[in-house]
Amino acid sequence: MTPPLLLRVHEALAAADIPHALIGAAALAVHGVSRSTFDQDLLVTDTGVLDLRIWDSLAATAGIDIRRGDYHDPLAGVVRVTADSERDVDVIVGRDDWQREIVQEALTHDLRAGAIPVASPAGLVLLKLYAGGPQDFWDIDQLRAIGGSALDAAVNSRVVRLPAPMREVWTRLAFAP
Repeated sequence: MTPPLLLRVHEALAAADIPHALIGAAALAVHGVSRSTFDQDLLVTDTGVLDLRIWDSLAATAGIDIRRGDYHDPLAGVVRVTADSERDVDVIVGRDDWQREIVQEALTHDLRAGAIPVASPAGLVLLKLYAGGPQDFWDIDQLRAIGGSALDAAVNSRVVRLPAPMREVWTRLAFAP
């Protein structure tokens, strides 16, 4: 039996020594927030994933679509991995040190797909602030409802690394009456 696509992508990244972390709705679920999505997301900061050779082990069983970000793009790129009858996996390539820290601090969790590193709740909040959409703010509210003041303190200690507009959003969310 073929392992789930998410596990196969994780194994390809691990074989290439590329640190990564599960983010998005699947990571939210690990931390107690239930939300549906059509794909699964992994965060990396190593642009080596934009080289098709990294994905050789998946070439026979999955489609690989590599998109490089340009100079003005907030992401270095995205790799979409697809396979019949499976949820797509998007490998999001971050550019910034604060994103690298999220990947480095990820802890491995046993999921249905296998043992995979998952971003912390504080890391997810930072990513959601950076994304900045209405669904992202709902996700932040849900994480804060579970994580309470400990999560707020963890985010407060790290939010200074984000661009000013995201810090301002955090201030409004965290300190609103």
